[in-house]
Amino acid sequence: MTTLQETVKAIGTRARLASKAIMRATDQQKSAALSTIADLLDRSHDVLTLANEKDLAQAKSHDLSGALLDRLTLSPKSLLLMSQSLRQIAAMPDPIGSLGVTTVRPNGMRVAQMRVPLGVIGIIYESRPNVTIDAAALCIKSGNACVLRGGSEAFHSNMALVAVISQALKAVGLPESVVQYIETTDRDAVGYLVTMTEEIDVIVPRGGKGLIKRLQEQARVPMIKHLDGNCHVYVDKAANLETAKQIAINAKTYRYGICGAMETLLVHQAVAADFVPMICEALSSLGVEIRGCAKTRALFPDAKEASAQDWAEEYLAPILAMRVVDDQTAAMDHIAKWGSGHTDAIVTQDIAAADAFERDVDSSSVYVNLPTCFADGFEYGLGAEIGISTNRLHARGPVGLEGLTTLKWVLRGEGQTRG
Repeated sequence: MTTLQETVKAIGTRARLASKAIMRATDQQKSAALSTIADLLDRSHDVLTLANEKDLAQAKSHDLSGALLDRLTLSPKSLLLMSQSLRQIAAMPDPIGSLGVTTVRPNGMRVAQMRVPLGVIGIIYESRPNVTIDAAALCIKSGNACVLRGGSEAFHSNMALVAVISQALKAVGLPESVVQYIETTDRDAVGYLVTMTEEIDVIVPRGGKGLIKRLQEQARVPMIKHLDGNCHVYVDKAANLETAKQIAINAKTYRYGICGAMETLLVHQAVAADFVPMICEALSSLGVEIRGCAKTRALFPDAKEASAQDWAEEYLAPILAMRVVDDQTAAMDHIAKWGSGHTDAIVTQDIAAADAFERDVDSSSVYVNLPTCFADGFEYGLGAEIGISTNRLHARGPVGLEGLTTLKWVLRGEGQTRG
């Protein structure tokens, strides 16, 4: 009888073989696969919704949080966005085989770097069935094979989506094993996958702290990851306060469960008397609980007292930490101490302040006069993202097509020899 470890190993072996085929596929073939997936998705709403309803019913019986239920739901809008994303990625230039700047050496040989696929990518994720489509699409377009392992709470949804992907790959003449799904909810499967250094080149985890910490301890395969999305908006003394209000509301309430949701609002003391009551009343009316520093609570008495833990917290819920700071340096120091390096924003009309914030805040994405909820590969024009990375090596921020490639050196000559 085949063990689970042998099953996962066999999936990895098939993925390694399939990676050779997808690496050699033409852009026309890869784009055709994505367009076909999009067409099949558009025709499969009823089937996908039925599968998703099974997962939602099970999730509700297990008392999953509102944020997780939101991530799990395949709404008509989300299905439409999946199709749009697939077509956008299909239309994007193929990164594979592109050359960087060519340098001609004194002996006449030409030196350049070429983009090539990473190989086989393992994607481990929780209650986000849209990741199944995003991950498959980006891997196909960038010439990579992938092994998917979604959370048990989205099992039926993911299986239905993978069936659509397999059908499309087969229709355009690509191996179905370019995209494979580990069809078990057994947690041990993840432990096997992240140690398969011969079969898997990179692991991309998308999930909560518990998942990421577990993988950090177990993985032998390199990972592209972020641990927290503790995002900040800083309202500068030179901010347009009405603009700041709209940005803060959108950053917090667009969707509570996304990693780009604002979790802490920092306000310059020069505008705090006007801005703090205004934004607290607006957010409170939308059901957001405010946890503030002493200065915040003096201006808005309904705010609860913020603890040190609140400055570090990724709530993923209608809760906001708020702090009045002395100046921009204090705001940036707060972000440096408590932030997660994900996405942070400044609202200001002072160009010098904006420039300093962009330069000195060490996060994977830094915004000026924009809400942090734009932290999304689709919004960046990447078509989609396979995840958001706070790594310093290889890829940082939303990881799109280019983030799933690496570089090799290619040299051309006319028979030169080294003396």
